[in-house]
Amino acid sequence: MEQRISIERLEQAVNIFGSFDENIRLLEQEFSVSVVNREGELRVEGEPEEVLLAAKAIQALLTLSSRGESIGEQNVRYVIGLVRSGKEDRITELTGDVLCISAKGRPIKPKTIGQKEYIQSVLKNTVTIGVGPAGTGKTYLAVAAAVQAFRDKQVNRIILTRPAVEAGERLGFLPGDLQSKVDPYLRPLYDALFDMLGAETYQKYLERGNIEVAPLAYMRGRTLDDSFIILDEAQNTSREQMKMFLTRLGFGSKIVITGDVTQIDLPDGKASGLKEAMRVLRDVEGIGICQLTNADVVRHVMVQRIVAAYEDYENRKSSGKGKK
Repeated sequence: MEQRISIERLEQAVNIFGSFDENIRLLEQEFSVSVVNREGELRVEGEPEEVLLAAKAIQALLTLSSRGESIGEQNVRYVIGLVRSGKEDRITELTGDVLCISAKGRPIKPKTIGQKEYIQSVLKNTVTIGVGPAGTGKTYLAVAAAVQAFRDKQVNRIILTRPAVEAGERLGFLPGDLQSKVDPYLRPLYDALFDMLGAETYQKYLERGNIEVAPLAYMRGRTLDDSFIILDEAQNTSREQMKMFLTRLGFGSKIVITGDVTQIDLPDGKASGLKEAMRVLRDVEGIGICQLTNADVVRHVMVQRIVAAYEDYENRKSSGKGKK
């Protein structure tokens, strides 16, 4: 079977094919079809069912391209997943508003449907809990939303915090003064802020007190008004820490809590405050809970494969079929 798809501009064809035709080769491999560009149209050949799916994927990519998106491997793989699940019509949801502009002028916006729903929850609700595997943009998008809220004068401060319990380390055993002890735990938050604001602007706001990056323990006893507060790596909070943190919320403030419940570093037998909060707060008005999945991973494709492999292993182990 052959299906033909018209291409309005040469630039679209170049964008769809990608560097050294890598995008089209990926489509051909995934759908077992051949795709040729001739006389201003793409000709897709192969088995009827696969040709129809490949044509839907190409049309979805053309939609992204026509709205200014640069097409890469991540876009192609995500579109293939949407097509195979019959959701290709939702691709237009990814061409909407830009969330924030980085210090280098790069537009930051959701790259998957899951990310889009996550950001919608952040903008709508007073408290949003976002959970999912590594690479799904939970922290980065939350920081982008915080920076934009600060630029729009919706809040006066950005407060980023993390529990300092990763890898079983205790701060007292680490070298240096207090700041150098906690910096390694907070580095991902610094990196996201540097990307959004630039190092000089970040330092200026830090000195003015508009930005605060601190361990979770520093939040105890405070009331945080007119602030955008992000708790990262929340799977490593205890039940008591999570309750303490949530009750810091003051007037005009917004909270985003992010974490990955598959990477808990708490001591054995200690319950995760994040997992409990997801159960306790599920039906509370003004609180949104978003669960991102492997399909929302936007890092290197190998991250998706690694996450999928671990998920498969855990599923087989829980069913008694995993290898020891």
